[in-house]
Amino acid sequence: QVYLVESGGGSAETGGSMRLSCRGSGTTFDRACMAWFRRRPGKEREWIAAIAGSGTSRYPNSVKGRFTISRDSAENTLYLQMNSLQQEDTAMYYCAARRLSAVCVLPTRDLREPDFGDWGQGTQVNVST
Repeated sequence: QVYLVESGGGSAETGGSMRLSCRGSGTTFDRACMAWFRRRPGKEREWIAAIAGSGTSRYPNSVKGRFTISRDSAENTLYLQMNSLQQEDTAMYYCAARRLSAVCVLPTRDLREPDFGDWGQGTQVNVST
């Protein structure tokens, strides 16, 4: 059984920082594409960061320059460093994985939920003034 477990969520003030973690188990994710999505209140889940098996990362314009995705393959853990937090970042944050037999390459288009087969349960982030 493959598991992804997020942690690190909580409350922060506007302008603050927070780091989310996502630990995988049941298999290794070193060749997988990994991503972070979030669901803001009243909105659909949206992609916010992704990293390819090679380590190349991509972000949508909404978080580029503020969020950084990284991975520690030895620990089978994915991270999301969030800086300059805004109230609009309040959301449930999910990590996801796309496991392939070869090293995963990210598509050039915006990423979507169907691109990923493994999901965590999410961790809540609340940003207030």
